Amino acid sequence: MIRFILAISIWFGAAPAFADATDIQEFTTPGGIEVWLVNEPSIPIVSLEVSFKGGTSLDVPGKEGAINLMAGLLEEGSGDLDATQFLEATEALAASFSYRAFRDTVSIDAEMLKENVSEALDLLRLALVEPSFDQVAIDRVKGQVMSSLSQDRTDPDEIAGATLRALSFPDHPYGTRDEGSLETVGQLTRDDIVTAHKNALVKSRMYVGVVGDITQDELGPLVDRLLGALPSDGPALPEPTDMAIGGGTTIVELETPQSVALFGHAGIAREDPDFFAAYLLNEILGGNGVESRLMREVREKRGLTYGVYTFLAPFDHAAQIMGSVASANDRIADAVAVIKDEWAKMAEEGISELELNEAKLFVTGAYPLRFDTNAKIAGILVGLQLSGLPSDYIKTRNDNMFAVTLEEVNAMAKRLLQPDALRFVVVGKPAGLVATQ
Repeated sequence: MIRFILAISIWFGAAPAFADATDIQEFTTPGGIEVWLVNEPSIPIVSLEVSFKGGTSLDVPGKEGAINLMAGLLEEGSGDLDATQFLEATEALAASFSYRAFRDTVSIDAEMLKENVSEALDLLRLALVEPSFDQVAIDRVKGQVMSSLSQDRTDPDEIAGATLRALSFPDHPYGTRDEGSLETVGQLTRDDIVTAHKNALVKSRMYVGVVGDITQDELGPLVDRLLGALPSDGPALPEPTDMAIGGGTTIVELETPQSVALFGHAGIAREDPDFFAAYLLNEILGGNGVESRLMREVREKRGLTYGVYTFLAPFDHAAQIMGSVASANDRIADAVAVIKDEWAKMAEEGISELELNEAKLFVTGAYPLRFDTNAKIAGILVGLQLSGLPSDYIKTRNDNMFAVTLEEVNAMAKRLLQPDALRFVVVGKPAGLVATQ
């Protein structure tokens, strides 16, 4: 019954209004942990996100997949509780926890009733600080990961992603999958999982965001108890890197009725002062919000695909601008040709004032919609910290978007879009395409 009440509260209870979400309190706990908090007392729910910089890029060479596997094992028994007992304790408190490993971060999300915050965070502490890593659980979760990896060997999208990563970053952790490979995961031991835990969950690279019915005075000691016993520091982060491959086409043969193409080249760092111009440029080129150039030319005018899109990927140690398209084997060559043409055309000629105004209206109008739940806002608080952005970014972001000029976006088009560097990885049986070096 309690879980039903929690679900109803989350579904119908109003998350903070956009204006309220900008009222971010930055404070340091008695134990020295920095926290960003939005106090929202309208519903008795507390959402917390903790993220640790580093992520799967901290995998020990040859042990790729260890950090991802470790994250999947955090709820599989902690302290004196086995996996079943931990799940039962979580449900009894009407709490929910999730653990995710990404290329640059490991993130933990928690949602709980205000009345159960202390008990719920004590339970989460067991998962983070005292995970059991029982061999039975390791074998079970490892088997699940390896089954997924095995299936991905015939998935065109996964093959394209793995191929482009390996080509782009052959001597860097970014060149491998977050989940590792069948070979590396199959050889992981409990000691590897313990090492992954010690390396990934460290306080020096930790960021905390909390939204809900809780004050600084209440939250501070709870955060100290939750996270204070984690290691202070861990191994150095990877060095920055550049894409190791230039323009051209790579073809991976696969028996499938349509081909998938993943494409991209070097991008722009999030901390670049002209990032807003790049953001708007990408929205016009191939974003999902407005009618993009690529959707108009590839889908609407020529009917070559159901969808084509581009996105900025400003990872911590390398930045890319990337995109994806799928088309029938006998039409993918035409889709690739149109994308190349539009890439070059926008780089040379830029965009129009009308396109820029439409993009501004969309990205600024859609921004408040991201703040519709406490959990999403907690994630945004952490995301700002991870990106090195100030807490008033939410207040100034749309004004900064509107301030971008046509001249700035067109200068960014010449700077960012590099037609000769555009690399396509095509998976399928593409007719009319020739692989190049």
